[in-house]
Amino acid sequence: MTTYRRLGKSGLHLFPLGLGTMQFGWSAGEDAAFEIMDAYYAAGGNFIDTADVYTAWAKGNPGGISEEIVGRWVKARGNRDDIVIATKVRGAMGEGFSQGRNTVRQREGLSRRWILKACEDSLKRLQVDHIDLYQTHFIDPLTPIEETLSALTELVKRGYVRYIGCSNYSAWRLMQALWTSDKKNLEAFVSIQPEYSLLSPTRANFEREIQKVAVEYGVGVIPWSPLGGGMLTGKYQRGAALPGSVRADENARRRFSDANFDTIDTLKAVAEAHNAVPAQVALAWLLAQPAMTAPIIGANSVAQLKELLGTVSLQLSDKDLAEISQVSDWERARTELEN
Repeated sequence: MTTYRRLGKSGLHLFPLGLGTMQFGWSAGEDAAFEIMDAYYAAGGNFIDTADVYTAWAKGNPGGISEEIVGRWVKARGNRDDIVIATKVRGAMGEGFSQGRNTVRQREGLSRRWILKACEDSLKRLQVDHIDLYQTHFIDPLTPIEETLSALTELVKRGYVRYIGCSNYSAWRLMQALWTSDKKNLEAFVSIQPEYSLLSPTRANFEREIQKVAVEYGVGVIPWSPLGGGMLTGKYQRGAALPGSVRADENARRRFSDANFDTIDTLKAVAEAHNAVPAQVALAWLLAQPAMTAPIIGANSVAQLKELLGTVSLQLSDKDLAEISQVSDWERARTELEN
C-alpha cells in the first residue's frame, strides 16, 4: 500500500511522486495530457503541479494553457476533492509580454497587485474555487518580501488558497521569508521547489544550505527535474557522440563527465539487482533524502509515466543508498571538472 507523505507542516498528504505539467499544451497535447493524468490518478496519484506561465515559451501561447488543461480534466473527472492542485505566480503573462513588451511590469512579479490578479486568473483557468498550494515561482527582487507574504496571506484568509510555498529560492531567501512570516504574523511557506537530483548543478548548494533550513523549520521539498534533464534515465552512453543540442551548450556538456557516468553506471547496477530501471533508482534515492516529500516528474506518454510510477514500490537497501551517495558525491564531481 502506498504511503502518502506529509508536505512540511501542512495538512496536505501527497503521493510520493508529483505530476508535473509543464509539457501540457506543448510537447503533450490535451488528449495525451488527459491520458497521463488518468493513469497517474488510477495509480493513486493526487498531486498535480502546474504554473500560470506554462507554456508561454511555445509559439502563439500566452501562458495558462497547462492550467486550463488541468482544470478541464478535474472538472470532467469530478475528482476535485481527491487532487492537490499546486500552481505558481511570478512570470510574465499575456500575449506580447513574453516577447519583451511588458515594460511596465503590470502582469508579472510578486507585488500585491499582481499576486491578487494572477490568483484570480489561475482560479478561472483551473475552474476551481481554491488552490491547494500557491507557490512563488522565483524571486522578485523589486518587491519586499513582506508585501509578497501579506498578499499571499490575504488569499488564504479569503479562502482562495490553502497553503503557500516557494520555488527556486536560495537558503537565505527562504530563511528571510520564514523570519518575516514569524515576526509579522503572516502565512509561512510550507514547501520549497528547488532543482535537485543526483546530477543537478545546484545539488551542492541544496545539500549544504537549503536542505538544512528545510529540515530545521519543517519545510517540505518537492524538487523539479529529479532526473537531471533525462541523464538519469540511462539513455546516454559513455563515449557516444553527443546530441547536437548538447554540443552547442557548454553547461550541458559538463553533465557528460566521467563522474556523472560513474553515477549512471551505479544506478544501472542497482536497478538490475532490483529488476528496475535507472530512473526508478534515481527517484528512490531522492525519496530517501531528508525533508523530501515528492519529486515532481514529467511525462509525454502513459508508457513513460508508468515506468516512473514503478518507483513507489521500489525499496532500496541502506547499502544501495550509500553506494549511490558515494559515487555521486558532488565534491568528487567538482574536483574532476576543475582539473
